[in-house]
Amino acid sequence: MDIGTFHSIWTVVLFVSFIGIVIWAYSKGRKKHFDDAANLVFADEDQDKSKDKTGDNRE
Repeated sequence: MDIGTFHSIWTVVLFVSFIGIVIWAYSKGRKKHFDDAANLVFADEDQDKSKDKTGDNRE
């Protein structure tokens, strides 16, 4: 097996892996998980506001 064949096989393996990751990322089952992860930034703001209301603002 020469180096050209090896490069061709490696390219096909990487391409198939890329397509698999894209299908996994855009599948309907992952949408809720990704939406929850996207909203984690705002979860900290809710906790900070609740600390202010309770008067427990020690840091």
